[in-house]
Amino acid sequence: MLAYVQGLSLGLAYVAPIGVQNLFVINAGLGQSRARAYRTALIVIFFDVTLALAGFFGVGALIEHSEFLRRVVLLVGSLVVMYMGARLMLSRNVANPAVNADIPLSRIIFMACVVTWFNPQALVDVSLLLGSFRAALPPEDSLRFLLGVISASCLWFLTLTTVSSFFKNRFTPRLLRMINLVCGAVILFYGAKLGLSFLRM
Repeated sequence: MLAYVQGLSLGLAYVAPIGVQNLFVINAGLGQSRARAYRTALIVIFFDVTLALAGFFGVGALIEHSEFLRRVVLLVGSLVVMYMGARLMLSRNVANPAVNADIPLSRIIFMACVVTWFNPQALVDVSLLLGSFRAALPPEDSLRFLLGVISASCLWFLTLTTVSSFFKNRFTPRLLRMINLVCGAVILFYGAKLGLSFLRM
């Protein structure tokens, strides 16, 4: 039980800080129907869990030790993330179900993958974080620890979706536009930071 609680608390600690993933889920909750918002959350959870598993089993070390792979992930990730941020900032349509309900499933899957996996620093950080716990845990506690991490991802993203979806009617169009601008600016900054890391390599 202690290993599960450790996994849950650690999972919440690394997934909770506001980042591109969280902004993506919040925007889906505000801009899509409730059913579609939960579908988006489940897709993000899937990619987040696969990232945690990769980190736990050391796949992030491939990014850290492969200069070429790191460059590819940085370049592609920065371009796609900056495009997402700029598009969100430039869009005059505020988030509402009528505007965004028809986002193709393939696009949601692609975007969820990008905001989760196209960040080599996240891969390395998660790998070191979860990998160190894997080394410290007895083999019989590994499964409980992983279940705690997975539970944290499910709890966090479903809660974000629920809050943003149920309270979106309290947001005025002006406030929704401001949220889009702020979220877009943060995403654009994040993408630019990845691009700068690529140029410095």
